Amino acid sequence: MKQSLSLRVSQHLALTPQLQQSIRLLQLSTLELSQEIEQMLDDNPFLERAQDEAVREEFGLARADTPGEAASDEGEVDTGAAGDGEPAEAAPDWDGDGSVDMAHDDAEWGGDAPARRHDMDGDESDATELARSGETLQMFLHRQALTLRLCEEDLAALRFLIESLNEDGYLEDSLEDLAASLAPADLAQQEDLVHHFTVALRLLQHLEPIGVGARSLAECLSLQLAALPPGTADAACVQAAQAVCRQPMELLARRDLRRLAQLTGHGDAQLKAAIGLIGRLEPKPGRRFVNVESNIVRPDVIVTRVGRNGQFRFRVQLNSDVMPRLRVHDVYAGALKSHRGEGHPMLQQRLQEARWFIKNIQQRFDTILRVSNAIVERQKSFFIHGELAMRPLVLREIADELGLHESTISRVTTAKYMATPYGTFELKYFFGSALGTETGGNASSTAVRALIRQLVSTEDARKPLSDSQISDMLKEQGIECARRTVAKYREALRIAPANLRKALQ
Repeated sequence: MKQSLSLRVSQHLALTPQLQQSIRLLQLSTLELSQEIEQMLDDNPFLERAQDEAVREEFGLARADTPGEAASDEGEVDTGAAGDGEPAEAAPDWDGDGSVDMAHDDAEWGGDAPARRHDMDGDESDATELARSGETLQMFLHRQALTLRLCEEDLAALRFLIESLNEDGYLEDSLEDLAASLAPADLAQQEDLVHHFTVALRLLQHLEPIGVGARSLAECLSLQLAALPPGTADAACVQAAQAVCRQPMELLARRDLRRLAQLTGHGDAQLKAAIGLIGRLEPKPGRRFVNVESNIVRPDVIVTRVGRNGQFRFRVQLNSDVMPRLRVHDVYAGALKSHRGEGHPMLQQRLQEARWFIKNIQQRFDTILRVSNAIVERQKSFFIHGELAMRPLVLREIADELGLHESTISRVTTAKYMATPYGTFELKYFFGSALGTETGGNASSTAVRALIRQLVSTEDARKPLSDSQISDMLKEQGIECARRTVAKYREALRIAPANLRKALQ
């Protein structure tokens, strides 16, 4: 075969480092973005935080076309940036001064019942205030241990057990395993350690909060029952509750009165009262020491409704609290520019990386704002009437409207949150599949889940609705929803089945 040369024109997409960084920043959550920015500030000397207000820097790329205002019959959507509660009319403009301002201003145990603390004086503590004080469960226990008069070995064993507790206040490892971890080769020393651990565990389980140091749920509940102040409950009821806790917890979870009556010898009336008493106990003694503030969601977008007399106007704003102020260090950039002829390729590269990092963060927030604006436009009924008015919506609809890829919409809506008049939701919450109706239309799966929650909340506790009954009730309202679909939605809502929702008479 004779060899020859030929020319061929082709196109291909190359993922440059800048594009890869843009994609990665887009899918980061607010917390992850903050960590990424701190890392970049430490690594790149040309990047710094802007203390004063500045304008955005133009890098020769087209700015995202963010719609400013869109009106409709039901309301109006206005996009901008939020600053100190005052709505901004438009996003900041780009400029070429080398700096940028990213902001205008600086179910398990009976559902989600609040945690109770069974102190000897009967007072309940505020979990949020404890979390704000910064005191952990271990610190609280160590402070109590200082008041005990113990020998050096028992005090060391007590401190070791305190540090071995998990965040719920349970001791997950056995005393033998803890001893083996300290003296893996000396059996005699292990036996001595087990002895000291046994003494320390008995002391630990008498500290506040009651139930701490338990090795199982049954032991935790039994410790709390034994520590109930006199007069809190009837003695026979407490005795029945302790007998129930000695049985398998599966029977208690199913509220199998017949089986519990056979095993404990108590009557149905006593068992019902005992189960009611157990339901008021705290299954996780260390719950109130968990730092609840670290789990608070900071929304990326804030939607406010203004107007009256049915003339609603929705304003979509970026949350200024999560928008960083970044800029290129003027002194370093100016010094490098004045010595350009001498050649500093590595420094030039670092400067370019700082510029592209700022640009990609700007593009990230612009894209989030565009997607949020499109979501509010499509789901205006939700912002007016609530989740029962949610429309079916898929990622492709928003992607086609904004001219973006569906994967980009998926990255934007993951771990990004929107604060609305009805609460704070992840952007993915506004997307739901469609269920057919008798009229030939579609109902959003999100609205159907909200309707199921509403039906369960209004049911008779003595005769809770089964999945089949809920399915029939939805069909009566024109929504075709099979029993298996109802069960799937109910489990997603963390609603117990009918037999567990039934109230004891």
